[in-house]
Amino acid sequence: MTADPRTPGRTLLPVASARQTWTTLGAQFRDRPGLSAAAATVLVAAATGGLVAPWVLGRLVDDVIAGAPVSRIAGRVAVIAAAAVLTGLLTALGAALASRLGETVLARLRERVLDRALHLPSATLERAGTGDLLARVGDDVAVVTNVIAVSGPAFVGALLSVVLTVFGLVALDWRLGLAGLVAAPAYALALRWYLRRSMPYYARERVATGERTQAMAGALRGAATVRAYRTEDAHVAAIAERSGVARDLSLEIFNLHTRFGLRINRSEFLGLAAVLVAGFFLVRDDLVTVGAATTAALYFHRLFNPIGLLLLESDSVLQAGASLARLVGVASLPDTAPPTASGPATAPAGPRGPAALDVTVRRHHYDDGPLVLADVELRLAPGERVALVGASGAGKSTLAGIAAGIIAPTDGSVRLDGVPLTGAGEATARRDVALVSQEVHVFAGPLAEDLRLAAPDATDAELLDALERVGATAWLRALPDGLATPVGEGGHRLTAAQAQQVALARLVLTAPAVAVLDEATAEAGSAGARDLDRAALAATRGRTTLIVAHRLSQAVTADRIVVLDHGRIVEQGTHDELLDAGGRYGHLWRSWRVPV
Repeated sequence: MTADPRTPGRTLLPVASARQTWTTLGAQFRDRPGLSAAAATVLVAAATGGLVAPWVLGRLVDDVIAGAPVSRIAGRVAVIAAAAVLTGLLTALGAALASRLGETVLARLRERVLDRALHLPSATLERAGTGDLLARVGDDVAVVTNVIAVSGPAFVGALLSVVLTVFGLVALDWRLGLAGLVAAPAYALALRWYLRRSMPYYARERVATGERTQAMAGALRGAATVRAYRTEDAHVAAIAERSGVARDLSLEIFNLHTRFGLRINRSEFLGLAAVLVAGFFLVRDDLVTVGAATTAALYFHRLFNPIGLLLLESDSVLQAGASLARLVGVASLPDTAPPTASGPATAPAGPRGPAALDVTVRRHHYDDGPLVLADVELRLAPGERVALVGASGAGKSTLAGIAAGIIAPTDGSVRLDGVPLTGAGEATARRDVALVSQEVHVFAGPLAEDLRLAAPDATDAELLDALERVGATAWLRALPDGLATPVGEGGHRLTAAQAQQVALARLVLTAPAVAVLDEATAEAGSAGARDLDRAALAATRGRTTLIVAHRLSQAVTADRIVVLDHGRIVEQGTHDELLDAGGRYGHLWRSWRVPV
């Protein structure tokens, strides 16, 4: 992970080194040996075919000077035409094969990035920000895709053309080849000048793009709050400022690119002049024929386009390299997914009874940050309902995340019926411990499919039963197509309370042994709070349950209340016991002023 200098406390996702990037790409190409070999063979053949026309044209010049018959000249012309057609066909086929290979490799890499992103710990993603991740799977993928589909095949073809043409020039006459090499230092100096100045800009440009995406995503995600507090201008100004940074970097890169083009033209002039001058003296001394000198000049002139493409397209290739390193950085993250059986996930064969949950946190902090939890010993008996209360920042959500197996404690452990929820036990955690948070997501598609995320084999009757259990049948009947009604983006918009009921219905379908509710009913307004509390109570009935209570009315119905203060458990007991004790809970209750 790398620190973001623009946002203190924010840690960006990792960026792969050049060696890691090439190693990953090499492994992908080796996994597709047939397609890789076919693409390489056709591209080499196309580049070789491009050498035929200049060589035959040189021979044609010698034939004309020698007064060769028309039939020989016509034969030379026919060979040039056939070579041009064949080279064109091979170039098209090579580009198609290279694009197919590149797109396949990118698709596998993109899938790997998405897989790693979906398995990132919540805390890691929060520290990095969604903008950084969205920029990688969006903008960075777009940059690499453009190079693979457009620039990549041409770049590879140009590279092969340069190598084979230089070889042909030297094979024609080593002195003419040596004259052409006069341009090499000029090209090298131009490229060195460009790379030293442009590469830092590309890395900064990709970070700036992520910053811009982060600002836009944050503003759009909280659009309602932004409008409520009338802070539109401030958010637009922040987006404009970060867009301005990205724009200025792009303009500076374009300026470098233009000056780079001038240096390329100067190198071409030096090289061609050297070949023509050398050819003049060699022809004058009868060391080479006019046709050979003509071929040499045509060979070097033929290098203009491929060398220019290589150097000028280095702009796109460098951007793609920076983007690719960011993608490989995420794809190379360790696999934190628990081992699962092959095949699609299915619902448990039968509901498991409530289990005991033991949480021990000797200390916990995020990276090098302050201590969040300390000396926490929490045991939930099978079927017990425990409410976690405390002031904002007391560590409630962190403790809930640790209990659910989402966050690994810095020093501590979590056990389900005595089995650690780490290593091989993580698979059990995913099946037998379920977390419902305040932020739930309704996926785009039919409501039935959204619910079947929790139980792919559930019947419509089971889906309806789960919705009825959480009190959702009233608004379900109002849907035009019932369970088949599209919901989420582009479909029927569910209210915040309805979305929470869908999440609780998924909990019912999952049938976990332990349920952790992290302010799972906080999105309900005052009118719907009581209904959503009843839905949460129904969904967790018969299960061991830990509730992060944002309303103290939720704590009243709990078997036990645990009070956190500055990351430590300061009180435990029933509602009445804690009120009689007159401690921290009693103070919170009086401040809340809710009648029992």
